Amino acid sequence: MTAHRGDYLDDLNPAQLEAVRHGDGPLLILAGAGSGKTRVLTYRIACLLDEFGVAPRHILAVTFTNKAADEMRRRVLSLVGPSVEAAWMGTFHSMSARILRREARWGWWTPGFSIYDAADQLDLVKDCMQSLGLSTTTFAPKAVLSEISRAKDRLLSADAYSGRAGGRFEGAVARTYVEYEKRLIENNAFDFDDLIMGAVVLLRKHAPVLDVYARRFEHVLVDEYQDTSHAQYALVNLLSSHHRNVCVVGDDDQSIYGWRGADITNILDFEKDHPDAKVIRLEQNYRSTDSILDAAHDVVSNNTRRREKKLWTDRRGGRAVRLFRLMNEYEEADGIRDAIVEGIRGAGREPRDFAVLYRTHAQSRVIENSLRRAGIAYDIVGGVRFYERAEVKDMLAYLRVLANPADAVSLKRIINVPPRKIGDRTIERLEAHVAERGVPLLDAVAAGGRGEISGVAPAARSALSEFSGLFARLRGKLDETAIDALLAELLESTGYVEWLERSKSENAAQRVANVEELVSAVSEFVEATEEAGLGEFLEQVSLVAGIDDWEDEANAVSLMTLHNAKGLEFTAVIIPGLEDGLLPHESSFEDDEELEEERRLLYVGMTRAKDELLLMTCDTRRRGGMMSVRAPSRFLDEISRDHLEIESVSTAAPVSRSRPRRRRPRDVFPDYESYSQEERGLSPGTRVMHPRWGEGVVLDVSGIAGDAVALIRFADEIEKRVMVKYAKLEIVDRG
Repeated sequence: MTAHRGDYLDDLNPAQLEAVRHGDGPLLILAGAGSGKTRVLTYRIACLLDEFGVAPRHILAVTFTNKAADEMRRRVLSLVGPSVEAAWMGTFHSMSARILRREARWGWWTPGFSIYDAADQLDLVKDCMQSLGLSTTTFAPKAVLSEISRAKDRLLSADAYSGRAGGRFEGAVARTYVEYEKRLIENNAFDFDDLIMGAVVLLRKHAPVLDVYARRFEHVLVDEYQDTSHAQYALVNLLSSHHRNVCVVGDDDQSIYGWRGADITNILDFEKDHPDAKVIRLEQNYRSTDSILDAAHDVVSNNTRRREKKLWTDRRGGRAVRLFRLMNEYEEADGIRDAIVEGIRGAGREPRDFAVLYRTHAQSRVIENSLRRAGIAYDIVGGVRFYERAEVKDMLAYLRVLANPADAVSLKRIINVPPRKIGDRTIERLEAHVAERGVPLLDAVAAGGRGEISGVAPAARSALSEFSGLFARLRGKLDETAIDALLAELLESTGYVEWLERSKSENAAQRVANVEELVSAVSEFVEATEEAGLGEFLEQVSLVAGIDDWEDEANAVSLMTLHNAKGLEFTAVIIPGLEDGLLPHESSFEDDEELEEERRLLYVGMTRAKDELLLMTCDTRRRGGMMSVRAPSRFLDEISRDHLEIESVSTAAPVSRSRPRRRRPRDVFPDYESYSQEERGLSPGTRVMHPRWGEGVVLDVSGIAGDAVALIRFADEIEKRVMVKYAKLEIVDRG
């Protein structure tokens, strides 16, 4: 039963109501953490349908995860009924894939194209580098793939990137990028980044296609706008170019994905792109206590690249944020355990009420050990995802070749899985046939099975014939057989489950269970989408995000990185590892913009907490097998003592200071002293040369031996903090 207009608008606060009922024209909703942005976005869609009379098919609503898209659709459905099904609601990648499949006649691809995930991409990059004679030791394939991904985020084609490449690494990337794109076309495949770039290129290149979609979508709504890349920004502008009714919702204080292409200037400069835009701030927080919000604001307000906003709440009188100083990560892990036990026994909380949010996955090991010893259930978010497990990827590869016979990457994965006596030499002969004839690899398999390729042994020829026949038989059933039945026949014909069982490995039973779970997933998909086919299922699987796999129903403590925690909330949050070099991460010390993103990352973690927030810092921490002395995070300096309840439980002796600091002393732990680099000849007044920023003068040196940080003023009064051991500084004048 759907709600009447009054039922879903009357409970909005004034700012929310203004945003929901805004009519035509650009709209920027600055939605602070916990301010009800999902409600505003869904109510606005409902209001457009119900009050403004916009037809559902003329609405496009885009977000970043399937979980968020499903929640959006579910909420709007409850407000206005099934008519909303005609609206386009989904992730950037799913919307782009939908456009590319519908408009395949304009490009080189067919509607059945494959979508390569990170593992597929890496395999393809390695193949490309090998064929080009590029050393995978000198040039790490992951780094090459990351650079190609960044190029696509900037909408740089392989040719455009090659024209800008300078230096050995970029030269190697340029050559790989050209070959990589060639292979994608041959395989009728897009990678994850291609989906956005491909849609943008399609719309820019073909005016009739742009005209269709820009006219169709009278209202374009974008969630988490602060996380959009340049390519996503371009796509939004294209799709909203005709009606100019673009509504973006986001919070610049929660922009934490710059490392993967997010561009904070998209939200900061929205009014430059749309001078007539209406800006509405949502500052009432419905999640956290006032003490948590005050401490979080103390941190994020130190950023310069932000729009001023101050969250407030009616939830006053909450417990102050607690800060623990521990001796090492083992004390820290036990402190986490004790805090959880205290909450369960003393406050009647459940394990599911707690989340431990850390900067890097490596921090979880010691924490897991402590929780395990105490018998506390925990769930790690961001481990190996279900669809990334080897046995699941094997079966998905079979299905992808079935849907897209040109997909050589998937075919090579399963051509000898289970073992079929098709060895590397046979595959080399098949690939030579492909290169000579310009045919798909599956066609070469069929030719090899017919004896048309010389040098293929009889046993391999028989296996190729059987393998080719399997796909020919199943492809003949594609249009008339449900995909769960196709998967069942694949499993039976290949003997895959029996092969797993015969392996007698320790995890054989779990691998069989994972295959059975995939069968269940396919069956559920068939039941939920009666008319959807294999291509739709594979697309859905390819676009699953890491957080989409998280099962929050389990009664277990959640362990995850701060990046994975975005969009979630917990009764109690514990953030360990608040030390310079870890949070903020040492990689940010030479770049002020990266340092500000680290500060936003802590802010995001702090604002996940509803009732209780615990922060932890250690005096020492093992790193690379060696115990090193750590300095408390500089971000802790920024939190007012009025907003902290400090519990220093470390038994470590204070570190002595060799000279007074020029910056203000640490006010969080006054006994925590800083270390001088004078014996190295680096002290305030020293003139140095930096390989990137040129000559500058040292203003201050702080930190701990091995992790010292220098504040340096360069030309044009630009000040940078650099980590001394990584900065490659050359002393010009000791001052």
